[in-house]
Amino acid sequence: MRVCVIPGDGIGPEVLGVATRVLQVLVPSVEFTEAAAGWATFERHGVALPTATLEAAKAADAILFGAVASPSHNVPGYRSPIVQLRRELDLYANIRPTQVRTSDHSLVVVRENTEGLYAGRERLEDDGATAIAERVITRQASARIVRAACELARRRANDLQRPGRVTIVHKANVLRVSDGLFRETALAVVGEYPDLSHDELLVDVAAMHLAQNPSRFDVIVTTNMFGDILSDVACIHGGGLGLAASANFGDERALFEPVHGAAPDIVGRGIANPLAALECVAMLLTWRGYAPEAARLRHASAAMLRDGPHTPDLGGNATTEELAADLMSVMSDK
Repeated sequence: MRVCVIPGDGIGPEVLGVATRVLQVLVPSVEFTEAAAGWATFERHGVALPTATLEAAKAADAILFGAVASPSHNVPGYRSPIVQLRRELDLYANIRPTQVRTSDHSLVVVRENTEGLYAGRERLEDDGATAIAERVITRQASARIVRAACELARRRANDLQRPGRVTIVHKANVLRVSDGLFRETALAVVGEYPDLSHDELLVDVAAMHLAQNPSRFDVIVTTNMFGDILSDVACIHGGGLGLAASANFGDERALFEPVHGAAPDIVGRGIANPLAALECVAMLLTWRGYAPEAARLRHASAAMLRDGPHTPDLGGNATTEELAADLMSVMSDK
């Protein structure tokens, strides 16, 4: 198994340092290639995603990505490397699971990853007085993301031994053309899965239900920006951003990335929570067919959540390395 490691910015190198050590223990034959990307790379080299990094990602079986510290203002020549990687590798399905900590319920947000408002079609008009962003929705991309959600719901139904359900989320009452196309396509695709139930919600209503009652949902499928926002709402029920992991799947490759971002306020303090990055490793292992190893890692991570030690984001005072050492000990005992 060849894994391209892209630590990125902020706490990315800190949490991926733990993640790669754990992966090496679980799969000693794994081969790592490290590559650079992110804001710091842009500042040094004038490009956020060097060609060599893209080629390393293409040559790998999987990619572990740390974090990006993208500026919130316009910087000429800068493009988000994670958005560019998703597009260049056609990683069209962003999968963000949430395990509700107060119950045994879990849900998954399936987010279209290649178009929508994140398509990058922005421009200034009226001598800079007007900014315009184009929202791109295609039938082809909508169909394949809904099909990916349905296949996931079917697998979850089989694994969890209960009926599967897909919730289509849109804003077609206002975005009548773009979300109208997404809705029309989604309803046609879910009709091909008679073993699954389905419903649809407007995105604002979905956000309210997700905040109030996550058990209402099984698999949510939606467009790019809506999925980005809803998955962050969902992660509240899983313990917050410090525990949220994601997978980006294409037909040939996959990239795994913690959701928490660069966290510049704690960089270098040694207190970053690596559990989201470790769940990324578990998702990678599952995808590559290492189910027992993934279960072993998840058992150890659950023990950390239950018994500690806890990093400051979870109310404790443990360091990243103290948590990593205890996790390694639990895995050795398993």
